[in-house]
Amino acid sequence: MLEIKFVRENLDLVRRSLGKRGLDYDLGAFVDSDSKRRAILLEVEALKHSRNTVSERIAQMKRDKQDASDLIAEMKGVSQKIKALDEQLNQQEQALRSVLMELPNLPHPSVPEGEDAEDNLLVSKVGEPPLFGFEPLAHWEIGEKLGILDFERAAKITGARFALYMGLGARLERALINFMLDIQTKEHGYLEVLPPFMANRASTTATGQLPKFEDDLFKLEGWDYYLVPTAEVPVTNIHQGEILEQDALPVLYTAYTPCFRSEAGSHGKDTRGLIRLHQFNKVELVKFTTPETSYEELEKLLNDAETILKRLEIHYQVVELCTGDLGFSAAKTYDIEVWMPGQQRYREISSCSNFEDFQARRANIRFRRKGKKGTELVHTLNGSGLAIGRTVVAILENYQQEDGSVIIPEALRPYMDGVERISH
Repeated sequence: MLEIKFVRENLDLVRRSLGKRGLDYDLGAFVDSDSKRRAILLEVEALKHSRNTVSERIAQMKRDKQDASDLIAEMKGVSQKIKALDEQLNQQEQALRSVLMELPNLPHPSVPEGEDAEDNLLVSKVGEPPLFGFEPLAHWEIGEKLGILDFERAAKITGARFALYMGLGARLERALINFMLDIQTKEHGYLEVLPPFMANRASTTATGQLPKFEDDLFKLEGWDYYLVPTAEVPVTNIHQGEILEQDALPVLYTAYTPCFRSEAGSHGKDTRGLIRLHQFNKVELVKFTTPETSYEELEKLLNDAETILKRLEIHYQVVELCTGDLGFSAAKTYDIEVWMPGQQRYREISSCSNFEDFQARRANIRFRRKGKKGTELVHTLNGSGLAIGRTVVAILENYQQEDGSVIIPEALRPYMDGVERISH
């Protein structure tokens, strides 16, 4: 959430920044609510000052044994008016908060301007696409032929956009989870956490999914709980309403969770395979940092996520998202896109973002500088390290062999009890 004072004092800048996102927000509702709130606040403060002054007069009159009944009656009226104004003030503050909740974060000045994914900036390419002496298959064909993926039975159990992993397919998924968690905890200094797979409205609002994107979530009927769309939600909210010490920063967490998404608006997209499911597994990386170090930490976060693909020896590219493709809460984002030979295209496998203080303001996560009074908002960052199902896709498509088998990447074999190949 943007700061009220910042928006008020920088209306033109906010309009321009939102315009770079391709959004034409009318800030009139903000200006109106903010003006009314400030006017009521001034009136309340004036009445309270008057009440305090008159209360001192009443006390003095009582000490002098004078009749203060008229002033007492007058102050009762003032108190009632203050109470009524406080209710109006609360209404205006709620209206103002509702307006701010609809405003996305402002892009960092370094973010390239553009309308959509076509305008994203290529940062780097790592490795080379594999060369095949045959026509490479898509992962759903490979998985079904090997008997490790069963989409038909998954649809029977639940419905469309679900997957059933069998045998070495299930083992591969589990191996990847452990492989990723081990690298992040043993080599990069993250603390592993296992959070709840449901989050309440306050937590889901804090990270920016609510109120704007409720249609993308699964809500439990009769409960104020949502199935988590990403571990970002519960892990970021570990420190909701807390004050951290500067010496403890950065705080680094990694978590495996299943993720649940309605995929609203994706009708007809990626209807086959593992790319776009209602339920999928992911290892998430979350950071809490000081403002002055957050962009340095973003580069480290990106490197931490890239490490997985480097160890698996899979070709990928990194792109910086343009202003028009940024997520709602992000100030700057890098996407890691892995090469999928069976689809002849790059697909996102990780997004690494700096949210600056946008989420921290919603969640009220602050830190105290050493030797200084007061507190400041932390900066929050997160990234996928990685999406498990899409990593399975990348392995099946990049390591497929002409005989239909799939080679297990060497780095992953210790997690597969030495299995080197998935065959018929």
